[in-house]
Amino acid sequence: MSKAFSFLPFLSKACSLPIVGGQAVMEGILMRNGASYALAVRRPSGFISVEKRNWRTVCPDGLRAKKFLRGFPILVETLANGIRALNRSADLSSGDDDSSPMSRKEVALTLAFAFGMAILLFVAAPHALAFAMQWLGFGGGMEGFSFHVWDGLFKFLMFIGYIVAISFMPDIRRVFQYHGAEHKTIHAFESGGMVTVATARKGSRLHPRCGTTFLLFVLSMAIILHAVVVPLLLMAWHPESALLRHAGIVLFKILLIAPVSAMAYELIRWSAVLEDGLWGRILRAPGLFLQLLTTREPDDEQLEVAVTALREALGPDSPYAERFETAENPVME
Repeated sequence: MSKAFSFLPFLSKACSLPIVGGQAVMEGILMRNGASYALAVRRPSGFISVEKRNWRTVCPDGLRAKKFLRGFPILVETLANGIRALNRSADLSSGDDDSSPMSRKEVALTLAFAFGMAILLFVAAPHALAFAMQWLGFGGGMEGFSFHVWDGLFKFLMFIGYIVAISFMPDIRRVFQYHGAEHKTIHAFESGGMVTVATARKGSRLHPRCGTTFLLFVLSMAIILHAVVVPLLLMAWHPESALLRHAGIVLFKILLIAPVSAMAYELIRWSAVLEDGLWGRILRAPGLFLQLLTTREPDDEQLEVAVTALREALGPDSPYAERFETAENPVME
């Protein structure tokens, strides 16, 4: 998941603004605007290389309008495009211009590996640790509430621990700085004024509609759903073998990833359009806290990359083009 802070599109409260989504990559930023995206990467020479590409979709337009069905395919689509962009940014930032783009098979294998690691770390491992607490006498079985309290606690500890651990890696720390640059640039754009390094620098590195919150919503909804549904399942299905029982429940939790992510997607969309009242602040507070870990203050060169990515994502014919300064050093490809 070091590459997988693949953010769902920002949801603009101002209906006059386009829905722009972003992702921090290696020495750069991906900014999506509708059916295309711009990938801006700082090259070893110091120049900013920009590539404009079509957004590859796996979610049909008809399904995209279906609430509680669209969440999981949109998540897969976002991760797949993010993996391609991350791989390309690694090549560009290292000065490698000759590498070929990832094939569909390579993207699928990378995506499967990422899902596999996520299942191991945030489904299987917390379940095993909750069972260990039961074995030690500190909790009950899966039929009761305490098992799922332990399971949820270990999920959160492993999630936060993972983010803290990778933040010590220099490359990831720079990705977190670019994440902060992305948010600052979006703030400058949403403010209605000029979008420059100077105006972006004044903004907060935290954004209330950052898709990183989606990960937190998925974990929270999984914990609630497991605590309710697993005991109900065990009332109807209770094999004699403890190994079969635990293996079956772990498999059941894996199958719940799709509906859980679908519900979390709808929740994050709902929280994005709430006014700044009590419920809006409550729903956004955990995500903002998480961003204290997943963002860092960027420098001016990183802000320049973010501004470039947003400008090129919107395009020269955009009604917002006049809010950006003329490009000086980006190299379009």
